[in-house]
Amino acid sequence: MRIDVLTLFPEAFETILNISIVQRARQKGLLQVVLTNIRDFALDNYRSIDDKPYGGGPGMVMMCQPIFDCLQHVEAVDPLKGRRILLTPQGQPFTQSLAGELAQDERLILISGRYEGFDERIRIALKPLELSIGDYVLSGGEIPAMVIIDAVTRLLPGALGDETSVEQESFTAGLLEYPQYTRPEVFRGLRVPEVLLSGHHANIRDWRLQQARQRTAQRRPDLLVEPSNSKQEKQSDSQHDRKS
Repeated sequence: MRIDVLTLFPEAFETILNISIVQRARQKGLLQVVLTNIRDFALDNYRSIDDKPYGGGPGMVMMCQPIFDCLQHVEAVDPLKGRRILLTPQGQPFTQSLAGELAQDERLILISGRYEGFDERIRIALKPLELSIGDYVLSGGEIPAMVIIDAVTRLLPGALGDETSVEQESFTAGLLEYPQYTRPEVFRGLRVPEVLLSGHHANIRDWRLQQARQRTAQRRPDLLVEPSNSKQEKQSDSQHDRKS
């Protein structure tokens, strides 16, 4: 997969690209991330990329020309057609399901804004997919772009050492993930649940499903639209049938 990022701050991505799963995916050739500075496409000596909004109001608005010219350049350097994504608080929520959909694409083009937002004609003419990572305001689109890069990379085949771990993570199966424990068996008086030490796989599976349902009901009841038909429950039942 190729991910292009149009940004005013390409240096902000240095850390995320060189650690953990994203770094390994790049090293394996599974992921290519190309950063392009929008300011390089400004026309004046001041490298201006924003201006005052028509009609007045606070702040500055990102202009059409630098973004259009930057995008045109980025799309021309590789014949592979990319999905245009505009990172904005006005966009639809970015979810695990959508991350899975984007992971099927061969190329993504992420457009990161700053200031008070984009000239509306950018939305109208480019017709991008508009995405938001939450109901809050950030200083720019760089952090949302990093979130999308990380979430999508995890879903690329071969990016994780254990592919089954993706299926068991929160949100992927429609429930929050069950509690996890590791050594030591007792820490400061807190014990690992006996069922996890039993070696009885069916009982462990049932306990984990019960815990996932309980945690989801307590913390994210909005996810329990049809709890009895959750994907994780069906997956668990399917695995049980295969082992029986």
